Amino acid sequence: MSGRLLLTRADQDNQRLAEKLAAEGVDTLGVPLLCIEPCEETAMQRQRMLDLDRYQAVVVVSPVAARFGLERLDRYWPQAPVGIEWLAVGATTAGVLSDYGLPVRRPHDGQDSEALMRLPVWQELLDTPRLRVLIWRGEGGREHIAEQVRSAGGEVDYLELYRRTQPAGLAQALHAAAGSGVTGILISSAQALEHWHDAAAPRWDSQRHWRCWVPSERVAKRAAELGCTDIVVCDGADDAAVLAAVASHPLTQQGEQRGTD
Repeated sequence: MSGRLLLTRADQDNQRLAEKLAAEGVDTLGVPLLCIEPCEETAMQRQRMLDLDRYQAVVVVSPVAARFGLERLDRYWPQAPVGIEWLAVGATTAGVLSDYGLPVRRPHDGQDSEALMRLPVWQELLDTPRLRVLIWRGEGGREHIAEQVRSAGGEVDYLELYRRTQPAGLAQALHAAAGSGVTGILISSAQALEHWHDAAAPRWDSQRHWRCWVPSERVAKRAAELGCTDIVVCDGADDAAVLAAVASHPLTQQGEQRGTD
């Protein structure tokens, strides 16, 4: 008998991924590690949306940023302005933008900022005089993109659309998950990893032995620093990358015994 995999994204994303994993015979449980709260719109943010047609590129870093950003786009633009390069970090984010009707580009050789900056379109963008780029994101993160654009003489603005906080009762939810047979955990970001570590508290010495799927080498390095002993690096954070990584590194009876709380 295999162990149970803990999904830790937002409820909507957990439900979608759980259905796909169930089709592959993977038993899951959903406990979000992040609570997503929309940021209150400031006068500066409002102006950046009104000035959207002045940007040559808009970078969207997550599905949540895409959904919140498109809500504001609807508010100020009956029709999206033309002449903008819409760039998404991952396939799921690109899907949200594409479903809305925007022409979007995304990398196919990775799902991080470095992969995004390898897109050929940047060769032309970075040569554009007075380049202006707008990044849709949560509070903090994705500085690599801004550094590359600014080093080429471009200007970067942020539209910070949401904040991530630790859900109430997370410690109790993790303890209950361990008692229900969870022996593996899906981590979607460095902040989610920190929330897991903080909420596990005295039970961390047991939970850190769960098999831990992470979206990048950067998050894997931090997981190792925190003491995680069984780390699998996915080729990104989207559903396809997770499904592939779980299929190639399934939970086993041995992992179940090691991960008991």
